[in-house]
Amino acid sequence: MFEFHADRKRYFDIQVLNAEKYVIPFIEEKFPLKPGMRVLEIGCGEGGVLKAFINRGCEGVGVELDASRIENAQLYLPEDIAAGRLRFVVKDIYEVDVKKDFNGLFDVIVLKDVIEHIHDQAKLIGWMKNFLKPALSAGKPGGIVFFGFPPWYMPFGGHQQMGHSKISKLPYIHLLPRAIYKWVLKTKKEPVEALMEIRDTGITIERFERISKIEGYSILHTRHYFINPIYEWKFGWKPRTQSIVIKAIPFVRNFFTTCVYYITQPINNTTK
Repeated sequence: MFEFHADRKRYFDIQVLNAEKYVIPFIEEKFPLKPGMRVLEIGCGEGGVLKAFINRGCEGVGVELDASRIENAQLYLPEDIAAGRLRFVVKDIYEVDVKKDFNGLFDVIVLKDVIEHIHDQAKLIGWMKNFLKPALSAGKPGGIVFFGFPPWYMPFGGHQQMGHSKISKLPYIHLLPRAIYKWVLKTKKEPVEALMEIRDTGITIERFERISKIEGYSILHTRHYFINPIYEWKFGWKPRTQSIVIKAIPFVRNFFTTCVYYITQPINNTTK
């Protein structure tokens, strides 16, 4: 296993730095953040990404199913929580109450390394419209959604780095035929259920864009990376955006793109 996945505090710190240096600047190219804006992160983990938004004067709410990760967040972010700048909801996103749990709608929703773990991705993407602020007028757009995820076919799109054996360092091994991949995982005593679930939920660039359009979103901004920005802290590698040529080739681009960033916004999301 890559050690930064075991050291939750280090992983939290990496998420803060990555969000400050890459995620937020990407968002602000199309949607300037202002103090007081409300940010919701779905699948927030320990809250590292949200912390970067809090540092910019935003108010944050994180939703997470794993209570143990929120316990860590409470250790890492006691001052922000005590000041009311940040709070967490341990609940299934489909069971939240906008008024009781969220106390209102949001300017920004963040899904960072989350959508590739969701079984019914179309349902979630459509559902999120319920949490976004509507546009007040043509000159005052409504809320937006940020997605950052690794395409399924990329070298480590199967999240095999979660493993404990040499498999954790083998690129593309998750693309083996299903039965063979499962057998290899069992043989190496890897977390079979977790890794096979990721195989079932992995998402491609094309599938994501198709779902977004079907669910009534416009794609405002995109950036594809040959070298994921977060690798700067994980491996010391300098981030590199994908070449224009590779980015333009459907399907093939998934094999050589380690991360994609998107901003989407509901079409006709206006106050009625």
